[in-house]
Amino acid sequence: MRKLVVIVFFILISQSSFAQLFSRERILHNENFDKDRFSYGYYLGFNNYGFDFDYNDNISATTDNGELDRTDIQIDKSIGFSVGLLGNMRINDYIDLRFEPGLYITNRTLHYNAYHFQGYNYIDSNNNSVPYFGSSFTTNYDFENDPQNVLEREIRSTYIHLPLLVKFSAKRINNFKPFIMGGASMSINLNSNEDTREDNSDGQFRMKRYTYYYEVGLGIDFYLPYFKFTPSIRGVFAINDELVRDDPLNGPSPWTDNIASMKTQGIFINFTFQ
Repeated sequence: MRKLVVIVFFILISQSSFAQLFSRERILHNENFDKDRFSYGYYLGFNNYGFDFDYNDNISATTDNGELDRTDIQIDKSIGFSVGLLGNMRINDYIDLRFEPGLYITNRTLHYNAYHFQGYNYIDSNNNSVPYFGSSFTTNYDFENDPQNVLEREIRSTYIHLPLLVKFSAKRINNFKPFIMGGASMSINLNSNEDTREDNSDGQFRMKRYTYYYEVGLGIDFYLPYFKFTPSIRGVFAINDELVRDDPLNGPSPWTDNIASMKTQGIFINFTFQ
């Protein structure tokens, strides 16, 4: 009974606090802020980029536990940093058009499974072409120590990101205004090695310079005494294949031959000041 009383008490307190927060009259900060046709600002934030892979064939291996799928390339993702500018054009009280150019820095590492290298050859220390796998799945290559670093590819990227977004806002409640947004964007990969002649046979994993995306997200505008502060979160999804495949003149490639498409997926968390 005592527990029930405590639970009911906290529910009543929570409802009362919520009603006071969103219903009670408050001093409105920057009451006319959103009336301007154009407004500007800047943002700082974090990003987390990954990849969505589609494959041509499944790669499986027979182990003591039966047939296992080894197709997927594993991705180590890291938290990157973002900084940029904001240009906002008011359409009406509930719709805005936003342009948010920014600099996005990120790092990803791809991990291949040894079974990706079935049926492929490598050049050994004597400059001979040797199969990675011998008969009965015995290995000629030392995958455990990976002396030629064939199992990992580190991808460092610095993007100029150029999104054009439409923001749909709810009615302002005191000094808060939630919104959703969506749109299209493109990015320029400043670290792209698309035009280099070196490929994975030389340790170079190549990506295209230009990528195109669609984006969706949400956030809340907080109206403070001297500025507007907006935390937001967005998902970004590439629509074009970003992989530059290895040169066929260098022979079959275990790194790119089985990849049908490689598209970026990411999450942006931005903190905007206007």
